[in-house]
Amino acid sequence: MDAPGGPGIRPTWTSSAKDMVGTALGPSRLWFTVGFGILNEIYYPRVDLPQTRDLGFIVADGKGFWCEVKRNNDYTLSTPAPGVPAVQLLHRHPRFELNIRIAPDPERDVLLIEAVLTGDPDLRTYVLLAPHLGQTGYDNAAEVFMDRGRIALCAEQASSALALCAVGPEKEEGWLRASAGYVGTSDGWQDFSRNGRMAWTYDRAGPGNVALTGELPRHATLALGFGSDKQAATTLALSALNQRFDTVWHRHTEAWQQWQDERVDADRFPVEFRDQLAVSAMVLKTHQDKTYPGAMVASLSIPWGSRSDDIGGYHLMWPRDLVESAGALVELRAFHEARDILRYLIATQLHDGHWFQNQWLGGMPRWSGVQLDEAAFPILLAAALADEDQLDGIEAGGMVRRALAFIVKNGPSTDQDRWEETAGLNAFTLAVAIAALVSGAELIGSQEERDLLALADDWNARIEEWCVVHGSALSARYGVGPHYVHVAPDAVMSDPKAFATIVPIRNRDPAPALPASEQVSTDYLQLVRFGLRRADDPFVLNTLALQDKLLKTDTPNGPSWHRYNEDGYGEHDDGGPYDGTGRGRLWPLLTGERGHYALLAGEDARPYLRAMMRMAGKGSLLPEQVWDAEPIPPRFLFPGRPSGSAMPLVWAHAEFIKLAASIRRGYPVDRPAAVWLRYQGETPRPTRAHWTRAARVGRIAQGQSLRIVLEAPSTVRWSHDGWASSSDIETRPGMLGLQVADIASESLAAGCTIRFAVQTIGGDWDSEDYAITIFERAASETTGAKTSEPAPA
Repeated sequence: MDAPGGPGIRPTWTSSAKDMVGTALGPSRLWFTVGFGILNEIYYPRVDLPQTRDLGFIVADGKGFWCEVKRNNDYTLSTPAPGVPAVQLLHRHPRFELNIRIAPDPERDVLLIEAVLTGDPDLRTYVLLAPHLGQTGYDNAAEVFMDRGRIALCAEQASSALALCAVGPEKEEGWLRASAGYVGTSDGWQDFSRNGRMAWTYDRAGPGNVALTGELPRHATLALGFGSDKQAATTLALSALNQRFDTVWHRHTEAWQQWQDERVDADRFPVEFRDQLAVSAMVLKTHQDKTYPGAMVASLSIPWGSRSDDIGGYHLMWPRDLVESAGALVELRAFHEARDILRYLIATQLHDGHWFQNQWLGGMPRWSGVQLDEAAFPILLAAALADEDQLDGIEAGGMVRRALAFIVKNGPSTDQDRWEETAGLNAFTLAVAIAALVSGAELIGSQEERDLLALADDWNARIEEWCVVHGSALSARYGVGPHYVHVAPDAVMSDPKAFATIVPIRNRDPAPALPASEQVSTDYLQLVRFGLRRADDPFVLNTLALQDKLLKTDTPNGPSWHRYNEDGYGEHDDGGPYDGTGRGRLWPLLTGERGHYALLAGEDARPYLRAMMRMAGKGSLLPEQVWDAEPIPPRFLFPGRPSGSAMPLVWAHAEFIKLAASIRRGYPVDRPAAVWLRYQGETPRPTRAHWTRAARVGRIAQGQSLRIVLEAPSTVRWSHDGWASSSDIETRPGMLGLQVADIASESLAAGCTIRFAVQTIGGDWDSEDYAITIFERAASETTGAKTSEPAPA
């Protein structure tokens, strides 16, 4: 009989608050998540493709009593050892205990679940399964399927299918009764809600938002298999059930324990943090794909779940998150995995040298923003593997050259900062881009190396000119000196007054109208971490003081920081989920970044690791954000505890691993070696300045030469006397296939203005000419600075 009520209510995705994530180390192409004591999304056949919403349990006596264990919310979670994703869940109730064990079959695309009910003998266990095949809750078809004399609870959508089979303790048929229905109208939960028992046994439902329900004996083993059709999925599930659950459990456990023993080495990490390190290492490994080796998603979750069927969430690849994770894998000596990441990045680089903002693992973009740091990070991964002598034959030179060319042509500004929100000049992005220029120069060598280093020195020397504001309202209000801003408008490259420009703040309604000069973030700390500035740099210390006044919250679990003031990416004040607007909360990731700064400042960084550990969830997973206000128990929001944001955030686990390794080594392990050797925290004093169409600088220092960098052969006409006289220069081939024209401005006096115009060969003159003023460097700008010489013209 067909179920009534189709097509069901509008489908949604489940909460992002995960207790545990896991996968098998064998060929199985299945990933699972656990939250609120039940299974949530299960991914197959790739780590970016969720196929279920959840799989939960009801315990009932058939006489009116019933309890959904998720809502009962009285359970403990354990694993055989830290970082071993074989999960045991013990649900407690005055009338029963339900013990659930979960382990993937390492050889098959099947998840095995053992459910043992004890207590009141009148009680039975019921399964609730919500398929989302094809990564959607629409157009699924559910069926109680009889195959070869066995019952399977099946669902299909296009070329995807699942089958849930069950056996009792003696391998007899496990399903006592089964039903298919539509979510919100004729599903199992509605059956119990209306009837107090399982009264419906419908054979089919769909297409629509469907669900499956089955009654089990008190001791049962379930197998959830995936395949191209219901027969294939059923065959896999039944095959998996023809083995003892304990055999699969132990095989899965032993494989993970061996992997952990090879990764979390007491010689490289403080012993105090070994258990959390094992969990973090497991999180990184679990988020790697098996169809596309080297691809990783940012999280097996959708922040705050989803009020719609949108599956974007965080199960996408971000180049920045991927390289941050690769850095942690290098510290775990997981070089094979790190090399696969580099190979994947080489394969997915766009022709012009950058990468999509994020993408599905096969290469299709999700969002199309351009972030300069994401073009730079892959260069740093290639350099890190080269420093470890672990490239193992990877030809990364072409990727590096293309990425460098993109950075030179489009930097130093970015269309989006690392938080994917604001355009302009950002200290974090600058630090990564400069580090990529220096590291990439070493990788490709030749004459281009000196030219790239000269550009890196020029940008490095201008960081304060572009990112530090003097005399801001914040300086006056809090009694601090000049400080770094969150993001400065591009116009500051030619006009310092542009710091007064209003920079839009995303995700707030209404959005505060704050000028760039009054927006502060934690991003400048990357300058210290990468060795571009010292920990005791006056501008760094000024901003540190502002950061702690504006962004820091001391929670019961330790200190953490907001991304920037007036951030809107987080729950609303009443605890309601982020829905396009909200209020930003605290990021444990930033606690780790502050720990790296503390290490360089000569402080003990261990308290920051301890704070991150205390902010983790029930299964030691690190969230994207933690709550920062008064408790709201009905929404499970408590100070210093995970909010409804993504959990786990792989980047946060990578940061934990790197900070632990950095403590043992005494400096940030991801600090590029070439960058530290060149700068060691000191500001360079370059003898050459650079102008590009993206970096239209408005001034250069007295004694500097000026290089104009263009994409096509051109004529540059220039004058130093207001066009009373002029000279023409034909560009010549320069670094990375670009064209350059060198203006001999070294002998011009301070106060002189260079004007120039550009004509592309065979084209028209630009509609405007450009002006650059020569200034006299103040003593404070040269103290401690190191002069850097470019290659001869």
